[in-house]
Amino acid sequence: MHFPGNFRKIRVMEESLYLTRLAALRARWHPDQDALLVAGAENRYYLSGFTARETMLTESCGMLLITRDRAFLLTDFRYLEWARQEAPELEVLVYTQSLGATLAGLLQDAQIRTLGFESSFLTYQQYLRLSQAVAATGLEAAWQPVEGMVEELREVKTAAEVAAIRRALALTEAVLLEVARELAPGQTEKQVAWEIERRLRERGAEDMAFTPIVAGGPNSACPHHHPGDYCLQTGEPVIIDMGARVAGYCADLTRTFVIGPPDEQFRKIYTLVRQAQEQAEKGLHAGLDSQAGDALARGVIAAGGYGEAFGHSLGHGVGLAVHEAPSLSPIKDRATTLKAGSIVTVEPGIYLTGWGGVRLEDMALLHDDRAEVLTKVGFYEW
Repeated sequence: MHFPGNFRKIRVMEESLYLTRLAALRARWHPDQDALLVAGAENRYYLSGFTARETMLTESCGMLLITRDRAFLLTDFRYLEWARQEAPELEVLVYTQSLGATLAGLLQDAQIRTLGFESSFLTYQQYLRLSQAVAATGLEAAWQPVEGMVEELREVKTAAEVAAIRRALALTEAVLLEVARELAPGQTEKQVAWEIERRLRERGAEDMAFTPIVAGGPNSACPHHHPGDYCLQTGEPVIIDMGARVAGYCADLTRTFVIGPPDEQFRKIYTLVRQAQEQAEKGLHAGLDSQAGDALARGVIAAGGYGEAFGHSLGHGVGLAVHEAPSLSPIKDRATTLKAGSIVTVEPGIYLTGWGGVRLEDMALLHDDRAEVLTKVGFYEW
C-alpha cells in the first residue's frame, strides 16, 4: 500500500525541501548521536518523498538511515523502482537477505556508535531483529530511543503544505454539504458513510484521511463510533466526522445535524458547543500554551454545566497524518507551546449517554496573533 494517487505531482512542491529537511533534522540531534533510523511512514515520506506505506505493523516498506553526512533508503526489491523515482536525493539500497544485515553493514562501515531510533514506530520485534543483526557483526552500537524528532519539524507547515490541506478541506466540505442535504429517516449510518467515501473518491480524493464517522441518535454519544446498521431518525442528532486526503495531506471536519426540526435539548447543547468553539477560535494563537488553548473551550462547557460530558481534547494537529502534533489537550504531559504555521482542529463536544452528542470541528492555521479558521461550512443559527 501507499499514499494513493498522483503523489509524483507534488514532487515539484517538495523536491527542493528534502535536503533542507534532512539538514534541519541533523541540527536537532544530540551531540552524541551518530545516526537516526526512521521507521514511521509519514516521517519517511517527509524526509525522502517515498510514498509507500505499510498496512500492518509486521511488515515494512523500508526505513531511512540518516547519518551526519549521508542518507539511505533501505527497502526491498518490490519497491526499488518506486523508491528510485520518488527519492532521488537519497541513496537507495535494496536488501537481499534481510534489512538487519544491510543495516548492520552500513553501521559497521560508518562506525556508528550511537543510533537513534523512533520508539513510537519501531516494534519490539523489529528492534530485536535489527539490534541482534548489528551485534552479530561485533559492532557495539548503543540504540537510543527518540520521540518526536521528525514530528516536531512537521508541525510547522510550508505555504505549499497549507495549500494542499486547503484543497483537501474544500473537497471535504463540498461532499459534506451534499450528503447532509440528503439525510433522511431510514438511512443507515453505513449507507451515509459509503456515500461520503464514494463521493470523495469520485471528486479526486486519493484516499480517506480516516474512516468516516457517522453516528446517529444515541450512537452519537460515542465520539469515535463506527458506522453500523442503525437507522437515522427524525429529531435525533447525527454526527458526521470526515476528511479527504489530497496530495498526501489530510482534512478533518465534523458537523452535527438533525433531521427535521430540532428540539429544545438539541438547540441547547448545540448552542453551547458552538459558543465554546467560537471562544477557542478567538483566543488561540502561536505562543499560547496548549493546555490554555484547551481551557478556552472547556471553561465555556463547564460553566454551562456539562464539563464531565466533554471528555476528549479540544483538538490536534493535522498534516500528513490526521492526528499529529501538537495536541490541544488538558493533560499536562502533552503540554506544548503552540507554533506559528501549525494547523490544528478545534472540536469541542458534549456527549450524553442515551441521548446522543454534538461535536463541531473546524481546522485553523495558527499565526502569531490569531487563529485563521480555514473551514467555511457554517452552522445552525436559531
